[in-house]
Amino acid sequence: MKIFANVIKNRKLAVYLAKNDMKNKFAGSYLGIFWAFVQPVITILLYWFVFQVGLRSGDVADVPFVLWLMAGLIPWFFFQDAVVNATNSFIEYSYLVKKVVFNIDILPVVKVISALFIHVFFLAVLVVIYAISGFFPGAVAIQLLYYSFGMIMLALGIAYFTSAIAVFFKDTSQIVSVVMQIGVWVTPIMWNIDGMNLSENLKIIFKINPMYYIVRGYRDTLIYGKTFMDMPYLTIYFWLIVLCTFLVGGTVYKRLKPHFADAL
Repeated sequence: MKIFANVIKNRKLAVYLAKNDMKNKFAGSYLGIFWAFVQPVITILLYWFVFQVGLRSGDVADVPFVLWLMAGLIPWFFFQDAVVNATNSFIEYSYLVKKVVFNIDILPVVKVISALFIHVFFLAVLVVIYAISGFFPGAVAIQLLYYSFGMIMLALGIAYFTSAIAVFFKDTSQIVSVVMQIGVWVTPIMWNIDGMNLSENLKIIFKINPMYYIVRGYRDTLIYGKTFMDMPYLTIYFWLIVLCTFLVGGTVYKRLKPHFADAL
């Protein structure tokens, strides 16, 4: 609760630093921030080409494969970017960590907000593309904000844990990157577990991943017009996981925080 209070108190500073973070990330390049949008688009096109053109993957329940794919990849791009960058937040802003008067609680939040700017853009593009394709879900589209909020909370809970550990164990960022590469396949995003001949036990294992709830939520909203109330057990499970990540992440962060300046 103290961390939340500090973040809310310094929210304007967090947004300001997030804007600077985006500018600095692409400073010196000719296209600047444009690169932040190019990479996700190329990734989507690459996966589409490999699965639909190369492997001849058909449509998913009468929904064009590329639309079904985008609904899963867009939230994953944000989650991956937020967690990976937030993991390095204390190392990257070490000069601020060493300042006694600066409240470092907001640094992981800065990285998450920075990733959120790009996500909001792609979220708007996603809704427009679905509307043009005849799949606009109507008023239920507002539910995407709920799933985005849930994803932000999950990313922050994980980030406070990984960023605190990364100060003392520099390999943490590499481990997180590897986990994210695996995560895109086990969420799953590129293939539909409900349309495959898998055992129920194996399906449950996939659904344990909290990002399965988010990806399914995006697809349920955009494609099927369903609400999160249609999967009450998964909703309860997801928020319990979020709570646990905050309890663990917050506890680890609180205990290691006094030693950050010495380690850096």
